[in-house]
Amino acid sequence: MRKNKNRGYQQLRVWNDAIDYYAETCRVFRGFPYELNRVTRQAIASSDSVHRNIAEGYCRRSIHEYLNYLNIALGSLGESVSGLHAYRKSEQLPFEEFEALDSLAYK
Repeated sequence: MRKNKNRGYQQLRVWNDAIDYYAETCRVFRGFPYELNRVTRQAIASSDSVHRNIAEGYCRRSIHEYLNYLNIALGSLGESVSGLHAYRKSEQLPFEEFEALDSLAYK
């Protein structure tokens, strides 16, 4: 791994968990039918935003900015999990896949 002070976020457990959450979200939603393309794009985009905001905040110059970006990441996670509940209730997302994603999000 390359040494750079702006890459220290890669050592954060929360960032690695967010990457895992994004990868699992992509895996689950990749199989959705074309009619649900908008749902798929939104689910992937909101999960993608979590790890990106953690990294961006880490690379900022002040703790205030860092905390602000962590709050944005938390908001993106809330958006993502809210979607999971809606997809599950509408029977678009099987229970097993919902549980797997919800467990990662809770982590």
